[in-house]
Parts: sequence; structure tokens; C-alpha cells
Amino acid sequence: MDIDYVSNLLGEFKAGRLTIEEVLEKLKILPYEDMDFAKLDHHRLIRQGYAEVVFCQGKTIEQVHAIINKLADYNSSILATRATREMYNAVKESLPDAQYHEMARLITIERQKPPVDNERFILVMSASTSDIPVAEEAAITAEIMGNKVKRVYDVGVAGIHRLLAQRQLIEQANVLIVVAGMEGALASVVGGMAAKPVIAVPTSIGYGANFGGLAALLSMLNSCAAGVAVVNIDNGFGAGRMASIINKMR
Repeated sequence: MDIDYVSNLLGEFKAGRLTIEEVLEKLKILPYEDMDFAKLDHHRLIRQGYAEVVFCQGKTIEQVHAIINKLADYNSSILATRATREMYNAVKESLPDAQYHEMARLITIERQKPPVDNERFILVMSASTSDIPVAEEAAITAEIMGNKVKRVYDVGVAGIHRLLAQRQLIEQANVLIVVAGMEGALASVVGGMAAKPVIAVPTSIGYGANFGGLAALLSMLNSCAAGVAVVNIDNGFGAGRMASIINKMR
């Protein structure tokens, strides 16, 4: 539910095609709709520029299906994270325009593409091929929110010549998302090369002393490179959303 939806409702009322009761009925779900097991924030698109995103992990297939279908009644763009193939299959039955991104574990619906500024792009980088699922969650999140995104994967510091070969692209990017597991060193190196914001994403990829991403998280938080901010372990969505906000600022 965006500003155009509300404006059209008021226009229909002004023209006499809707009664005040009908308008109030359509607006009564503001600021949220109570589904017993979930309270949907239909006002979020107006307030924050993008509709409520569904975090599927921990929810049942039936709950995910019901939430996405209800959000789709009022929004042209839907994003659901940490979704399984089974959840997608259930959603697909009632919403055939839904797409599933297997590696990123995302369900998306995009009925109307937002305007994209092709002069500014977000660069998503991964240290390893193993980090690509989290990197793709970040990249697709940024794309569906109306951003131009470029990808550079498997450029970790163990073969730093691979990273240095991307210097021009790093300098051209407006925002950078750096995804790394193991010791998480890539974020500091890129932070030292870039004059733009760097959003670091630690992943849970690594051997035992990586502690499920904690080692990478602490390395990134202790980065000596200025301009590096850090999101939670494996939180590609959070990085993509933050990069989108930064990229759209004027």
C-alpha cells in the first residue's frame, strides 16, 4: 500500500464512486492488519519506501503462504527471506508470478519495477565461492529495491591479485558490500582501497575457530580501515537494505 493507492482511494471518494464507509473499510488496515499469528505492517511502504519483508525461518509453510498472499493484495513488490523450496511451491500455487532464488533462499514478486539510477551502482563482493549464497541475498535484495548491482565473487585475500584486478570497479561503485567468512580480512582490505561506504557481512563459513562466523564478525568490527560498517553474521538482507538506502540518498 503506497501513496498512490491512498491518493486513488481519496480521488474515487471525491468523484462519488466510493462512499465514506467503503473508503474507511479499505483504510482500516492502517497501520497494520491483525492475522492472529502475524500483524502485517501495510504502512511500511509509505513510511520507509519498501513493503514489509517476510522472514520465513521459523514460520510454517501455511503462515508464509498466508502472509505473502495478504501482502501481495496491497504491494507490487514482495520479498521473503530464508525461504525453503516447499514454502515457495505453496506460494506459487496462488501467486504464479512469484520467483524462487535457490542459492539466496529468497522468494520475490516484482509486478512493477522501481526506477533505477544507472549512474550509481552497488558492488557486491565475496571472498570465497562459499560466501556467494549470502552475497546473493544482499545483491537480490538491493536489486528488487531499485538499485543497479554489480557482482565480483571469489576475490579473497589469499589470492590478493584477484582483488587488485578489480580496483577500477571498486573505485566506481557508490556503495560496496563485502561478504567474507574465515577471518573476514577482505572487508579491511577493500575498506582501505575505497572512498565509498563499505558494508561488511561476516559469514558462518570457516573451520572450527571461526566459531560460526564470530571470528569474521570480530575482525570486521576491529577493522583499522575507516568507513567500514558491519551487519550481523550471514545477514545479506540487512546489508542489501542498508546499501539501498545509502545508494538512494541525495
